[in-house]
Amino acid sequence: MGLFGSKKKVGEDHPNAPVKVLGSGCAKCNTLEDVTRQALAELGLDLEVGHVTDFSQIAAYGVMTTPALVVDGKVLSAGRSLTKGEAMELIRKARGL
Repeated sequence: MGLFGSKKKVGEDHPNAPVKVLGSGCAKCNTLEDVTRQALAELGLDLEVGHVTDFSQIAAYGVMTTPALVVDGKVLSAGRSLTKGEAMELIRKARGL
């Protein structure tokens, strides 16, 4: 009897994604994910964006405050949401564009 549905798996939804947002799934984390997707689109980059919600995986990146943005395995920002322009600049530098 499935009254409540299945519990969503907590963790990383795209483990091989070159761009990741680290965070619990709160409003700030979701905003950073949206802004990151917009920045990638504006930069003309068709990159997969993953969202890591498991705190042990987040801590493995050395991140203690979320949301955080990771590109190619490197933490670019942690502890605050970014504007689209800030995300674009960080991604541009990280990818050498």
